[in-house]
Amino acid sequence: QLQLVESGGGLVQPGGSLRLSCAASGFTLDYYVVGWFRQAPGKEREGVSCISWSGGSTNYTDSVKGRFTLSRDNAKNTVYLQMNSLKPEDTAIYYCAVRTGFVTTLDRRLYNRWGPGTQVTVSS
Repeated sequence: QLQLVESGGGLVQPGGSLRLSCAASGFTLDYYVVGWFRQAPGKEREGVSCISWSGGSTNYTDSVKGRFTLSRDNAKNTVYLQMNSLKPEDTAIYYCAVRTGFVTTLDRRLYNRWGPGTQVTVSS
């Protein structure tokens, strides 16, 4: 069965950190662009970050630049989203997704396989 599974979410205080993981099973992530998206209650799902298959190119939405870092370990078939200096507005369900091709885009319509998501809550 081909699937993506996110982990690492939880409750953290403002200013804290979390590391999310996206693990693939049933297929290899090697030749996929991997993206992270988030959806807060009552809002549309938005792109957070994405990484090329080689890891040489990353893209971040403006609101997380300088705070989030995306990396991948193809040997472990896993992508990591390190989130630092978290803010209450980062609270959302975070999803990872993959797309074929080489373009590192944050357009969710171009991703065709999704994980079930992991909840991130930033609150004191």
